[in-house]
Order: sequence, then structure tokens, then C-alpha cells
Amino acid sequence: MHRKGSKYDPILDAFIAGADNLVEVTLEGRNANYLRTQLNKRIEVRGLEGEVKVSVVNNVAYLEKS
Repeated sequence: MHRKGSKYDPILDAFIAGADNLVEVTLEGRNANYLRTQLNKRIEVRGLEGEVKVSVVNNVAYLEKS
């Protein structure tokens, strides 16, 4: 069964719509590297490469506008 969207889409949507160029992303029970992997998958699927990037610094995930 193919899922339309993901629980990470609202995170990306809110970030893109927001004014901040850099935000910290946390999700209960998930570490920063897992978040980076999942967010990168959604960025790729949605064709947002070059607009949004994910980085991990000191085990904290960040979304950044390019």
C-alpha cells in the first residue's frame, strides 16, 4: 500500500512556510541521524533539493533553507 505523504511532510511544510532560515527538529523517540535520513527522503521525493537541507550538529537535527 502506497502512503501519500508522511509524518515528516507537515514539518517540511511548516518550515518552508515559516520565516526562519534555520530551525531545530526534534521528534520523540528519534535521534538526529534518523531524522536526517527520513527528512532527506521526503526532500528528495518532493523535489525540494536545493531549497531545503538537513544537517546534524552535536546530535541535533536542523532544517536550513538554501
